[in-house]
Parts: sequence; structure tokens; C-alpha cells
Amino acid sequence: MKLLHLSAERIASAVRSGEISAVELLDEVVERIRAVEPKVNAFITITKDRAYEKAKDVDRRVRRGLKVGRLAGVVVAVKDIICVKGVETTCGSKILKGYLPSYNATVVEKLDMEDAVIIGKTNMDEFAMGSTTEFSAYKVTRNPYDLERVPGGSSGGSAAAVASGEALLALGSDTGGSIRCPAAFCGVVGLKPTYGLVSRYGLIAYANSLEQIGPIARNVRDCALSLSVIAGYDPRDSTSLTTQPKDYLEELNAPHDLKGVRIGVIKEFIGEGVQKGVASEVLDAIYSLEELGASVGEISLKSLEYALAAYYVIAMSEASSNLARYDGLRYGLRAPDQGLNWSRAYAKNRRLGFGEEVKRRIILGTFALSAGYYEAYYLKALKVRTLVLMDFQRAFKEFDVLAGPSMPMVAFRIGEKIKDPLELYMCDVNTVPANLAGLPAISIPCGLSEGLPVGLQLIAPPMEESRLFKVSYSYESLGKWSFTLKP
Repeated sequence: MKLLHLSAERIASAVRSGEISAVELLDEVVERIRAVEPKVNAFITITKDRAYEKAKDVDRRVRRGLKVGRLAGVVVAVKDIICVKGVETTCGSKILKGYLPSYNATVVEKLDMEDAVIIGKTNMDEFAMGSTTEFSAYKVTRNPYDLERVPGGSSGGSAAAVASGEALLALGSDTGGSIRCPAAFCGVVGLKPTYGLVSRYGLIAYANSLEQIGPIARNVRDCALSLSVIAGYDPRDSTSLTTQPKDYLEELNAPHDLKGVRIGVIKEFIGEGVQKGVASEVLDAIYSLEELGASVGEISLKSLEYALAAYYVIAMSEASSNLARYDGLRYGLRAPDQGLNWSRAYAKNRRLGFGEEVKRRIILGTFALSAGYYEAYYLKALKVRTLVLMDFQRAFKEFDVLAGPSMPMVAFRIGEKIKDPLELYMCDVNTVPANLAGLPAISIPCGLSEGLPVGLQLIAPPMEESRLFKVSYSYESLGKWSFTLKP
């Protein structure tokens, strides 16, 4: 039996029953990594020895008849912005080269408690700033569907690892679409949860008020299983919501009937700049849900015209504050021949440690917060954020779920857009509104355009991840898309 073709849900069940062993699965994953990683470049760090220790421990407890967790033996990849104790965590940046966290992120603790096997830390745009994973200081990750194209970003390594069979599940972080973008480009499922549903403790900050950790999986049920594990209140995170744990997977066992579900197509998401092939595949997917009883209509959210600009002002402003702590004096990169002048040492460490995109965003964010410009830029962006939230609240009085393309285009070629920051920023036009409003949003594969995956994005009211999973799983049950390992 080729274990790599099984779902995470099926693997965990088989490991718990003793039908297969965690080591047996890990052997297949390690062999797959050996075969495809030189082409894909999904990982910065591979923790093979640590993974085998965990897999052997899971098998030992199964043999003794002891209880094992919901992710027993499931091989998981973790984005390199999430802390794993004793494992180098770089955020894709030279400035954190050699940094070994002394603690685990809450989501890593939860994975470990449920007996997942962490195989490594995935590549990413430096400090999660990018939509292509070309801004990593270490390597360029390639799209498993076409190795000459980008996998999306900033969680491109996580999506590529799942799509290529180097992991069954992965964790990413989503500040303005950084889970949904690579999920769409790589033909996998990616969820940005409600802000505060998943603990951010141990997530190295880029923009605190926007970012969320979320799962990337091959199918909707595996995504629901992952969220069931990592969601929940954490007293160590001041942004964490005091919610009761839910079993999102169990809720999917009900019939797939969508009778009475109202789906609104966001007019601004299917407009100028969206590739025709992408729009066609997404609309076909949305209207196919009518077969299951859903009703479909169109809605306009006027404030979305300003959402992208507001997002980048807010994100860059928060980044300029968050990244001020990286001086190269306490941990990470320390440039040689610094002398005793603190300000020169600080400037040199940051000049050599940060990449060009990070520097650009720090400078722009500092400018937006500076005296004389704060009200013109940052304060105005916060007002737009409120308008976006109000528009969504109005829309959800009319519709249960909002829909549109995750990305306005399919994956483009490596190097094609990297020289034009504004063109790259425009790629996020459909994903940033959910982050501004703190809403849950999911990207599911819905077809191919030019031979490359297209993502359908669904957005729900706060804490309605179950609604997203229900609609997504219903679409998946129509059989219009099936996961295949690439390359």
C-alpha cells in the first residue's frame, strides 16, 4: 500500500489501530523527500532524527495498548516562522540564522500532544513578506505543478511540501493571504481561521493585528482535523479568544445538503485584472453548488477598492515596530568588525541581515507612522479597515458565505514579477479583506487554467469555520477535483 496517497485522517486511524506503523509512513515520506526536495526546495530545515524518535514512540505506545492522539503518526511540516524548541527558526532571514528557540509555539505543543510527527521547517518569504517565496534568504521554492513557476507565498514551502508529498499536513501563517495564496497556486486546501481562534504564541510577529496560523492540507476533512487540533484558547496569547474546543471533523459527518445556504459572489473579486480562465473555473465551481441546494447571488462591497492600500499601510507600520528588535547583538546574525559603536553595529547588522523586501517595508512603515504622516496614512488606513468590516457585516445579513477567486491569476513564472513591488502587492487584492476584518477564509482547488490549479475562496462570519468546511466539503464531494501528488 502506498501510504503517501492516503489522507491524514486515514493514516492516523490506521496507526491507532496498528494496521500500519508510524515509522513505516515516515520511511515513505523520507524517501519522497530524498527524491523531490532537490527539485522543489520546500524545506529550510529537515528534522529527520527528531521525527524518527517521535514515530518510534508512537508505535511503542500503540503496541502497549496506550492511547495515542488524533494525528498519530501523521507527518507534518511547520513554517519556519513558528518556533520549535531546539530547532533552528530563521523566518527565511539571514538575521535569524542560527537562532534556536528555547520553547515551542502553542500550535507545536498541540501537534505533539496529538502525536503528529514534525518532519521539518518550511521555506518562506523573509519574515512572511511576499507572495511568491522568492524573498527567502536561503532558496527559491518551486511549484510542484510546474517547477519553473512560483508556489505562492509567504507559506510557499508549506503548500509545496503538501502538494509534493513531502508532508501530509503543514502549518502556515496568513497575514494577507499567505496561506490561501500558495494553497491556490499548488492545488491544495488552505485555511485562515478567525483572528484569535488559533494561538499566536510562538509565531514570530510580522503584523500582530492581521496574522493567524492555519492549516494546509490535501482535502477539506484533513484541514478540519488539523484545525480541531490547533484551535483553542491560550492564556499566553493576549489576542486568543476564549472559545470552547470544537471537533470540526465530526461536524462534517452530517449529510452534504446545502439547502437554504446562501452564497454571495463578491463582484469586486471577479473584475478587472482577473484572468478569464480563473474567473470561469471559479464561477463554474460556485454555481455547481446549486446542485446541492445552495442559492447563489451577487453582492458588491464598495470598500474593497481601498482594502489593499489600507492593508499594506497597516502591515508595514506594524512590521517596522516588530522588526526593530532584531539588532544582531543578542541572537542571530552579528556582522564582523563592528567596533564598540552601538549605533554602527546595529545599522550594519540590519543592513546585512535583512533582505531588500524587508527593508522596503520597514522604511515605508516607519514613514507611515512618522510625525506629520500618521493621520494621513496610518489613521486613515484604520478607518478604511472599519469600513471593510462594516461592509462584510452588511453582506452577511444577506448571505451565509461569500465567494470568489483566491488569487486573480494562476501561478506565474519565477522572476516574472519580482522586480515590480506594486505588481506583486496587487496579487493580494482578493485575500487581504478577510485579514482586515478578522474573518475565516478558505481556499479550495476547483479546477485548472493553463494546466495550473485555480483556487476558490470562501469567506464566512467570525467563528463560522464549520460553515466554510460544510460548503467546501460539499463541493469536494461533487468529485470535480481530486488531489494528485506532484511533481
